[in-house]
Amino acid sequence: MIMTDSLISIKNLNHYFGEKTLKIQILFDINLTIKYGEIVTLSGPSGSGKTTLMTLIGGLRSVQHGSLKFINQELNGASNDQLVQVRRHIGYIFQSHNLLNFLTARQNVQMSLELDNSIPKWEARKKAEAMLHAVQLGNRVNYYPSELSGGQKQRVAIARALVNHPKLVLADEPTAALDSKSGRDIVNLMQILAKEQNFAILMVTHDNRILDIADRIIHIEDGRLVKEVYC
Repeated sequence: MIMTDSLISIKNLNHYFGEKTLKIQILFDINLTIKYGEIVTLSGPSGSGKTTLMTLIGGLRSVQHGSLKFINQELNGASNDQLVQVRRHIGYIFQSHNLLNFLTARQNVQMSLELDNSIPKWEARKKAEAMLHAVQLGNRVNYYPSELSGGQKQRVAIARALVNHPKLVLADEPTAALDSKSGRDIVNLMQILAKEQNFAILMVTHDNRILDIADRIIHIEDGRLVKEVYC
């Protein structure tokens, strides 16, 4: 992939669910650019199109109308194989940590690397442990999820999302299941790592207490970007 100033470039993006008489438009003429190292928060009421937009950007859904470029690669018309390659450059963090309870913290993180057959097992283990140290869980490497707090589980999920050194992290309500202190610690950590490693974050959140970490806040209503605030 060719490096460019913009990580994500979206022009006149429209999206629909259903067909024929049941066809409903979900996104309307979305125009958005996200740069490397930038933290963008996407806010708006339930049903406004936030998750649909995130799944399109994340290569989890096919682009129907308009242009969506990821590192200068057009995703409109991209094949499944091309979308798989795009997803290799993206980390995903969700409201639920989605850890496997029968694996240790290290094993949960290492699992992301083992999808790449070119990485030897010893190297995957080393990288997983290093990333757990980066999220301040170096003393919990061999702990199982049942032995970790909610905030610690979410840190493991962050380590899993970042261990492949993605260009973009998509975070969907990453603090929703956490208390205020744990939530603040998580977003502060994400902010520090984004600046250190120069990856972008697109985060959906209803938590007004963490909006201050964003470089920009984009508000979406009824499938339209209605407001953009630079922080």
